Amino acid sequence: MKKFIKLFFILIASILVVALIYVGITFPPVMAGMVSKTVCSCVFVAGRTVESVKEKELQVFPGLSSAGIEMNAVDSTVIATVLWTKSKAIFRSGLGCTLLAERSEEEVRNQQFNLAAPSVLNQDSILWPDGNRMPDSLLKNVKYDAINKALAEAFIDIDPKKPSNTLGVVVLYDKQIVGEKYAEGIDQRSKLMGWSMTKSVTSALIGILVKEGKLKTEDPAPVSEWSDDDRKQITLNNLLQASSGLEWSESYFVPTSDFHNMFIKSDDKGKYAANRKLKSSPNTVFQYSSGTSNILSRMIRQQVGDETYHAFPYEKLFYKIGMNNTIMEPDASGTFVGSSYTYATARDWARFGLLFLNDGVWNTERILPVGWVKYTTTPATTAPIGEYGAQWWLNVGAKSNSSIRKYPELPTDAYWADGFEEQFVMVIPSKKLVIVRLGVSHHGFDFTKMALAIIGALPQ
Repeated sequence: MKKFIKLFFILIASILVVALIYVGITFPPVMAGMVSKTVCSCVFVAGRTVESVKEKELQVFPGLSSAGIEMNAVDSTVIATVLWTKSKAIFRSGLGCTLLAERSEEEVRNQQFNLAAPSVLNQDSILWPDGNRMPDSLLKNVKYDAINKALAEAFIDIDPKKPSNTLGVVVLYDKQIVGEKYAEGIDQRSKLMGWSMTKSVTSALIGILVKEGKLKTEDPAPVSEWSDDDRKQITLNNLLQASSGLEWSESYFVPTSDFHNMFIKSDDKGKYAANRKLKSSPNTVFQYSSGTSNILSRMIRQQVGDETYHAFPYEKLFYKIGMNNTIMEPDASGTFVGSSYTYATARDWARFGLLFLNDGVWNTERILPVGWVKYTTTPATTAPIGEYGAQWWLNVGAKSNSSIRKYPELPTDAYWADGFEEQFVMVIPSKKLVIVRLGVSHHGFDFTKMALAIIGALPQ
């Protein structure tokens, strides 16, 4: 019996040693990469302080906030150290921050891109939505006090140990701003991270190429790596609807997942994702994947060409709808990280939602092709409860029972861009409503409560 107990404890000790070795090897590179990239973007793109990033973003995972951080304001770099691992991110004007993984800093800094000229438009002198000047009169029958109360409550932390960290909220009704509020140190000019709301931006850019006749949703996806194997049957539609069948692990808290191998260890994220094997037949399994979104982003680059690619989102989308304070960040290969890295002001995110509420039209100019918004908001056949369209989340509900949906208390026509840590651009056409909520919520955020209060304040 004693021998058995001794063997048992030896086994437990061995498992613990192996676990510690695994953690010591796999976690530090991921954590260091997360810290350096997050701090770099929040400081050099969003204009925040390192202290505020430690207090908010770096609380997502134990140990991140205690990482060593060296910020060099002269060359605009951030080096993060976690145990034995160092990671570096660099800022480049017009491009934002890029995490270095496989390429040297010199090689990345020597890249030459044709960037869009910054907009010189003084939006403060132009009426919303093209500009930032508000109309002199308020909309009739809108209960502004009730909306302001709902927004104020969105910034209140009921449990100090689980702060919501709401940074900004903008509410549009009938195309006008009827509510707006920001956290201390944040205002309407602050660029805030959208995380996976970037997927919806990438979808819109694909739509523009469809309008230009350069892509067709039902055609096989133009990915060179797939030309000679079973992956050649994957269509553009399959990628947009997260139904490609490619092998993928989207886990954010497993350091060896595809997600982290792509984000932290790969300089060419679209190429990494394109090299995943086919796990199931296309259009049979729903798999939310940042990898497929980066394949789409790489596809845009290949279709547009390097001569105009880096100006493309700005000239064909952002500047056309007044998103003049928005930036998409590329990886070290120069391809925009189309799954995750867009920073924009809350008002710019609201303009993006308004474009979709307007069926892809802005000031009589059609930005997105006819029918693109309908296509985008039609559930993928593989989505179990009709929860996903073409890189947008949907509230349609299950075919058998529409009450089985993400937000059962909100209208079934609601759809939204959704980002990590509770970022939302929600569009509700039946209410003529767009709600933008930005923050750093590690413990969730009651979006339904805020949305219902806003809807209740609108003309019935």
